[in-house]
Amino acid sequence: MKFTLKTAENDARPVFITGNFNNWNPKDYNFQLEKSEDNTYNITIDNDQLPEIIDYKFTKGGWENVELDKYGSITPNRKIETSSHETVDFVEQWRLNWGPFKEEFFPIVEIISEEFYIPQLDRYRKIWALLPYDYYFSEKNYPVLYLQDAQNLFNEGSPYGNWEIDKKLSILSEYGRGEVIVIAVEHGSEDRIKEYIFDNDHVANGSEGKKYIRFITDTLKPYVDTHYRTKKDRDHTGIGGSSLGGLISIYSGFLYPEVYSKLLIFSPSLWVEPNNNFPMMNFRTPFKTKIYLYGGEKEGSKMVKRIKIFENYLRKWEQKNLFDFEFKTSINPDGSHSEFYWSQEFPRAIEWLFYNNTENPVEVKPHQEQEIQK
Repeated sequence: MKFTLKTAENDARPVFITGNFNNWNPKDYNFQLEKSEDNTYNITIDNDQLPEIIDYKFTKGGWENVELDKYGSITPNRKIETSSHETVDFVEQWRLNWGPFKEEFFPIVEIISEEFYIPQLDRYRKIWALLPYDYYFSEKNYPVLYLQDAQNLFNEGSPYGNWEIDKKLSILSEYGRGEVIVIAVEHGSEDRIKEYIFDNDHVANGSEGKKYIRFITDTLKPYVDTHYRTKKDRDHTGIGGSSLGGLISIYSGFLYPEVYSKLLIFSPSLWVEPNNNFPMMNFRTPFKTKIYLYGGEKEGSKMVKRIKIFENYLRKWEQKNLFDFEFKTSINPDGSHSEFYWSQEFPRAIEWLFYNNTENPVEVKPHQEQEIQK
C-alpha cells in the first residue's frame, strides 16, 4: 500500500503515519515518510503489516504535532481499504507543541479561596479550581485531580514558566477527554520544602508532610466534594505534582489508597527516600492504583535510574500483595527538570489516568463550515 501526503505547510519536522496497524504510535520510525519534493512525502507499507480496513492519521512526531484541518481543528481518523493499493492525502496544517488552543474549550478558572485555612498547619493558602468548560451548562459529576505547586501550573508570568494546564485541558476537551476537575493548591513559599517532605528532618527541619497530606485528604477534599459536582469515590480521585510535589503525592497515595486511585508523578524527588522506605497502609484486599511516572534523561544522571529502581519496588510491593499497581513510565531522552517538559507530558498523563488510553485518538466529527458562519 502506497501512501502519498501533500501538505500546505512545509517545515523541517519529519512526518510519520500512525494507525490501527502500529498501536497508534505517533512517532514510530518504522513508519516515517520520505520527502520526495517540497510539501510531498511518501511511504510504502507491506500489506502483511496492514489490516483490511486501515484507520490512520499523520503526525510530525507526536499527538502534540498532529495534523489539523483548515480551521485548526482535529481531523477525523482517515480510513481506507488495503485493496485500494494507493492513496493521496492532503494536510492543511499541523499542531506545534499542542497549539493552537481554542478559547471555547478553556476550563473555567475559579479561586476557591485566597486564604483557605489549613487547620493541621495553622496557616492559610490560595487554592484554585479548574472546571470543565461546560461545567455550568451540564449536570454531570466529574472526577477530581489534586495538584501541588499551583503557582507553576497555569497563568502567565510564573518565574519558572508553567505547565499551561489550562491550555492542555482545552486540548483534551477538544478531543472529548477534558471532563476532569483540577484542584490546584499553591505551595507555601518558604514553607514549601517542609510541607512536601513527609518525615525527614535531615532534609527539612520540622518536616510537615504528614500534616499537609491530612489537610488535602481530610479537609480540602470534603470541602471540594461539598461545593462542586464531583465523583467522590477513589476510582475518580487522583493526586499529583512534580519534584517534591510529586514525592508528597506518592506518600498521599500510599497512605490513603482508599481515597486516591490515580497518581500523577513527574520527576519525583526520590533522592529524599533513596531506599524507597515509603510508609503504607495494609489492607486485606489491596487497592488497585494507577501511577503515571515521568522523568527526563537530562534532569541529572540519577533521575531516570531512581525512577527505574522505584518501578522495581512497585513490582515487589505488588508481589507482597500490598498493592495492585498499574503503572506507566514515560522517559523523555530530551527532558530537563522544567515546567516545559511537564507541560508536554500533562495531557498524556491525564488521558492515561482518567481515560485508559494514550494512543488511539478519539473519533471526532469533521469541522462543520456553518459553525464558522454563526
